[in-house]
Amino acid sequence: MMRPAALLLATSALFGASAANAAPDVVVSIKPIHSLVASIMQGVGEPALIVEGAASPHTFTMKPSNARAVQGADIVFWMGPGMEAFLEKPLEALASDATVVRLDDVEGLEKLPFREGGAFEAHDHGDDHGHAGSHDHAEAADGDDHEGHAHGDHGHDDHHHGEFDTHLWLDPANAKAMAAAIEKSLAAADPDNASAYAANLDALNGKIDVLDKEITATIAPIKEKPFIVFHDAYQYFESHYGVRVVGSITVSPEVMPGAERVTEIHDKVKELGATCVFAEPQFEPKLIQVVTEGTPAKSGTLDPEGASLTEGPALYFDLMQSIATNLKICLGQDT
Repeated sequence: MMRPAALLLATSALFGASAANAAPDVVVSIKPIHSLVASIMQGVGEPALIVEGAASPHTFTMKPSNARAVQGADIVFWMGPGMEAFLEKPLEALASDATVVRLDDVEGLEKLPFREGGAFEAHDHGDDHGHAGSHDHAEAADGDDHEGHAHGDHGHDDHHHGEFDTHLWLDPANAKAMAAAIEKSLAAADPDNASAYAANLDALNGKIDVLDKEITATIAPIKEKPFIVFHDAYQYFESHYGVRVVGSITVSPEVMPGAERVTEIHDKVKELGATCVFAEPQFEPKLIQVVTEGTPAKSGTLDPEGASLTEGPALYFDLMQSIATNLKICLGQDT
């Protein structure tokens, strides 16, 4: 039988080893990047998520529990003020002791500017789109306020904050670039678990490659069919896979379009021969009925931020597959 002193010593050694390998406290803003972080942390720890359930980062308001999580975090991952405007000031006020990793600025990303005019609503700075939660953040365009928060390449001088589409994860190549930055940040903060993070990154990259091939096969039959989306969130998916988004109802989903805009899109659906018009889970689906009324266009739902999906490592893959599948279902119908 082990003596009490020896037992205490063994227990202390075991606890010390466990504590040495404990994961850092990690907080992530939104579901798609939370999924990437969770994949890289598998077997080491679980990151906390701020925008949970069906909530949208475009309309989200911080809760006291979110503020406490940010304040106690060792690392915070977010896309940046163009996606999570609600988080910009809390990070400045609460995360002074944390490593804040802004993923819309990491090395290796392809960034695409917002589209304007024609069938895409004008991306107008300085009007009512510029409130908190919107994609339009001209006031943050100087970039100096975020010094020290950004990690990676700032080589996109033509894409200031709020000037490019921040749904970057919808291109698998961008997802891999962000995953690399996530792994690097985790390994720097937690070198004891660096080998686990590296192995998980390799596994994640392999799964993304498989996903990419599966989606390419899924959407192959419907690539040439035009469709309209609720807001212009899909151009990374469109650019990577060659599908045909021909217009959006709104740029900023939290700002509902007026009657004139709805009429304009209704006319565009007829004019462009759009096969489908897609809603999103968090926003008013009745608008889709209005713009398709009297036209042969079908309606469907796309979920670019995973609002309808369960958080975790699998969410990124479920999100991408669901977009491909729902495109194929709607666009594949006889019109």
